[in-house]
Amino acid sequence: VRVRVPTPLRKFTQGSDEVDASGNTISAMFDDLEQNHPGIKERVVDESGKVRRFVNVYVNGDDIRFLKNVDTTLNDGDNISIVPAIAGGM
Repeated sequence: VRVRVPTPLRKFTQGSDEVDASGNTISAMFDDLEQNHPGIKERVVDESGKVRRFVNVYVNGDDIRFLKNVDTTLNDGDNISIVPAIAGGM
């Protein structure tokens, strides 16, 4: 799968905005990302393996929170986006 990496996490991917990862679920994909880019996983998921509240993860444009969360199945060619939540107001 192809993973789009947000700017704050690119320090773990040597500046790359996209990286390849493998895994048949989001959880397995995060494990693979961590193996190849140490330190990235703890920024995205908490100690229990759940995606942190301030991070959104999309598979082909669909929010995993409306799918099966970290148990969402992945297929070859899927595009994953890790998007930090933006907060603020006027």
